[in-house]
Amino acid sequence: MKQEHAIDLRKAAIIGCGFVGSATAFTLMQSKLFSELVLIDVDKARAEGEAMDISHGMPFAAPMKIYAGSYDDIVDADIIIITAGANQKPGETRLELVKKNVAIYKNIIPEIANRRCRGILLIVSNPVDILTLAALKLSGFPENRVIGSGTVLDTARLKNMLGKQLGIDNRGVHAFIVGEHGDSEVAVFSSANVSGIPLEQIYKLRGYEEYESHTKRIYEEVKNSAYEIIERKQATYYGIAMAIKRICECIVRDEHSVLPVSSLMHGQYGISDIVLSMPAVVDAGGVEQILPVSLDEEERARLHASAKALRDVIADIEL
Repeated sequence: MKQEHAIDLRKAAIIGCGFVGSATAFTLMQSKLFSELVLIDVDKARAEGEAMDISHGMPFAAPMKIYAGSYDDIVDADIIIITAGANQKPGETRLELVKKNVAIYKNIIPEIANRRCRGILLIVSNPVDILTLAALKLSGFPENRVIGSGTVLDTARLKNMLGKQLGIDNRGVHAFIVGEHGDSEVAVFSSANVSGIPLEQIYKLRGYEEYESHTKRIYEEVKNSAYEIIERKQATYYGIAMAIKRICECIVRDEHSVLPVSSLMHGQYGISDIVLSMPAVVDAGGVEQILPVSLDEEERARLHASAKALRDVIADIEL
């Protein structure tokens, strides 16, 4: 049996150097979270080029070793970020990507598992919920160490749009997108608030009467954001790179912060054995605990519909 390797808490790995992987590498370089970053891609030259390009700016940043490597270089990484996979094409849903990317993961995850890595797997490729479940099953890792980026970005989009609508700093907006990272995702408006003031009440305080129509429009805009961006520039990558940085901060700093990451459900709302996004405490060990957010009856029904949409796709693939 291969020996497990000690973890270097200041080392991360990124597997996949496309738009998302390279934007993530750049963002992590600026974050000063890590002193070593290894980039891996099936196209080794691409990984080398990205590492060279970013490293040339190191005189303007904190010291960091960034290089193109192989799977042997990830054995001691604290966080292994997987962005590899087919890109979402204009008009294509995240779920339509599933068969292509599950096949890719069947090549990647065993490479990680065979090296008995003890770091945390952070899954970013889409459809992220299904690929997080695939990574969990293929790796044999403890479930707390397999996290999907989930609806962290969707939630940020929601906070940003609500803050803009209300003319309020979006950092004071507390609201979640839960469920699938995709078309069936659920905006939880019933328990949303601005610094403790219920969202519907803050709407009235700010002089808005069209609460229902506004929140419905904002939800649709959040849900369709990726499609709108892809239509305009063929890919989304800056926002998700910043979301990945935020998740890494929670892990590296052992923050015990609450983020809506993708993790395995165990009976919350009667949903089990499926991965989807729910607010969770994220710390140095990964997902410490899922925190079921308060839902009204309609939101609960939509969450069950979201879980069913994921189950229907999973039923058609082999994990």
